[in-house]
Amino acid sequence: MSEPVPAVEIAPAKINLALHVRGRRPDGRHDLETIFAFCTDGDRLTGELADDLSLTITGPFAAMLDDGPANLVHRAATALAAEARVGKGVRLTLDKRLPVASGIGGGSADAAATLRLLTAMWNVDPDHATRIAPALGSDVPACLLSMSARGEAAGDRLALVDPGVAGEPVLLVNPRRPLSTAAVFAGWDGVDRGPLGEWREGRNDLEAPARTLVPAIGDVLNWLTVQPGAKSIRMSGSGATCFALFADEATRDAAVAACPADWWHLASFLR
Repeated sequence: MSEPVPAVEIAPAKINLALHVRGRRPDGRHDLETIFAFCTDGDRLTGELADDLSLTITGPFAAMLDDGPANLVHRAATALAAEARVGKGVRLTLDKRLPVASGIGGGSADAAATLRLLTAMWNVDPDHATRIAPALGSDVPACLLSMSARGEAAGDRLALVDPGVAGEPVLLVNPRRPLSTAAVFAGWDGVDRGPLGEWREGRNDLEAPARTLVPAIGDVLNWLTVQPGAKSIRMSGSGATCFALFADEATRDAAVAACPADWWHLASFLR
């Protein structure tokens, strides 16, 4: 008898097409208005049923993560098992292809992929995953959907939207500098610069404090700006990853070929 084929779930990279910080919340978080969009590529999670819960991390960024109970994948699996009262185990393998602490939802996307994968493998009601997602992180509910959405409150009050970017070529670039989300928010100047309407006319209010911490973000944005065919150039989330949409696949791939060798990059399409 052949061995069972492991179940697979992609954890798509997230970008914030625009991100407006409107104020601080009593719980210490921030009021946000943002438009989430998702790439077709990202980390890759596989699972096989087992007696116990275990996690192995592979891939180019594996060394930056702990595979113990504090890992968001481990936490998501444990939380879902408790919420759904599941007595099964699973052997998980995370192929970590997205840089850590990079503003593209890597950990949140991995947690969300875990919830989707185990909901199917354990045959549990998806409502369990929806209920526990916010406790795992503000971006986890959006990553659980992995569909274009407008996020408000702390980014976890969601409404599906169509920002008109599905299928567009995108290039993500990071100067290989991890950046603490908490440190970037702590550097926000507290000024409400107004609501988010049409995302193309919006901004990322976290860009200024992020660039103070990692000036190389400015180098990436300047480089993207001069690439032929590049448009809608912004930093994503709390950085340091920046992105550009492109007029077509050929111009994006030309930018990929010209990307400095010491920067990480991902060529993909938006979902």
